[in-house]
Amino acid sequence: MLEIQFKKQMLSILVCAVSLALLPVTLHAEGMETGSTAARQAAEQKAALAKKAAARQKAAEEKQKAAQEQVQGAQTSVEDAQKVLEMTK
Repeated sequence: MLEIQFKKQMLSILVCAVSLALLPVTLHAEGMETGSTAARQAAEQKAALAKKAAARQKAAEEKQKAAQEQVQGAQTSVEDAQKVLEMTK
């Protein structure tokens, strides 16, 4: 009888020891998961910022192109006006 009680006690002590030994491993694994989530979020944020920067640059280029076309249109108008003035002389 005494031997059965001793085995039960040893089994419970063994279960506690194993669970305590594995506790740091599970805590470390949770920390790694959080780190990878943070890294993923940082990568998504970086990609979003790059996308916004590309959109801004494209909008600036389109605006500059429109301004150049407007200047060319104005120059064409001035040249046409000069031709009309030369013809009327």
